[in-house]
Amino acid sequence: MNLMLLMIILLALAAAIAIAWALRERGRAAAAELRLELYQEQGELVRTQLTQSATSVAEEILRKNDEAVRGREQLAQARLEAQLKPVADTLLKFQEQVTAVEKQRAEETGGLKEQIAQMLQAATATQDEARKLSSALRRGAGVQGRWGEQTLRNVLEAAGLTNRYDFDEQTSTDTDEGRRRPDVTVRLPGGALFVIDAKCSLNAFLEIQEAADDFARDAAGIRHVQSVRSHISGLSAKAYWDQFDASPDFVAMFVPLDSALAAALDREPNLMNEAMDKRVVIVTPSTLFALCKAVVYGWRVEEQAANAQKIAELGRELYKRIAVMGGHADAMGKALQTAVGRYNQFVGSLEAQVLTQARRFEDLKVDHQGKTVAVLEPLDSAVRPLTKLPAGETPPVRLVAGDEG
Repeated sequence: MNLMLLMIILLALAAAIAIAWALRERGRAAAAELRLELYQEQGELVRTQLTQSATSVAEEILRKNDEAVRGREQLAQARLEAQLKPVADTLLKFQEQVTAVEKQRAEETGGLKEQIAQMLQAATATQDEARKLSSALRRGAGVQGRWGEQTLRNVLEAAGLTNRYDFDEQTSTDTDEGRRRPDVTVRLPGGALFVIDAKCSLNAFLEIQEAADDFARDAAGIRHVQSVRSHISGLSAKAYWDQFDASPDFVAMFVPLDSALAAALDREPNLMNEAMDKRVVIVTPSTLFALCKAVVYGWRVEEQAANAQKIAELGRELYKRIAVMGGHADAMGKALQTAVGRYNQFVGSLEAQVLTQARRFEDLKVDHQGKTVAVLEPLDSAVRPLTKLPAGETPPVRLVAGDEG
């Protein structure tokens, strides 16, 4: 029983020891947990402080880095602007030039468009007028004849010839074959004249212009050559050069369109030679203008020759009158020379015979009221003789005509 009790006591003691140890370990664990919590709180605080410090430092570093970067960027921007300023100025000038060129181009384009529009309008109007003229010329030979005569009159007046003075229209002349009435007779210097005919038919030529294909165009061209050749033969048969005195041995056949003559010569190149063999000279507005200019020049030369004759007569008369005036001037000079000689004689006599005696009053102290007897000097200047144009001579006069001399 004591053993049992002892064992119970031992077990109780062991249990008390175990409970005490357990309580001790539990206290240690609680203290450890408390310290761990404190450490954790302190760690959190340190971590928070470190985080705030690191953030502040990082922010400061970032701020400084940003300022440095902005400073470098501004410096780089300034350097880049300084380097690119000449390029910018050049680009600005180039832009201004491009703008000015573009403005000028737009203005020129607008003006060119306007001019093209005007040219198109003019071309359309010309086509309309040409169409009207073609229709009018197809109405009959009378219309073509009047149009040819009007065109001929315009060319003559443009060359400087005057109607009813330098040329006449529709003059009549009687021949063995009957009455002839050329369209125009042009007066030449020296009393001559030549005849111009303006009745060339243009019907076949108009058909050439309106032909739809080459076959119709060739057929109309053949008819046009035949019409011109027939008119050449008709003019040659009239022999106008035999009906007027001092007339050149040819008649001018006026074709009112250069293109009409060109169309005939394209198909018959020897047509001009054939016409000249028959004493017919084919003329168009351009060639007739040159021919009439030569006529105007001839009239001018003749007028200058007539004026030269009148000038020569006036010159001879003027020379005679100048010679008479020279004679009068020479006689006046001789009279002056005689007067000077007589004056010198008078002065010599006055000095020797009169003034010598008068000066003796000064020696006798006669009151002469301050007046003295002047000393008279003889005149030594001679009269210049007139020798350039002696009276009685007539100079030779040569007539000059045109641009000679």
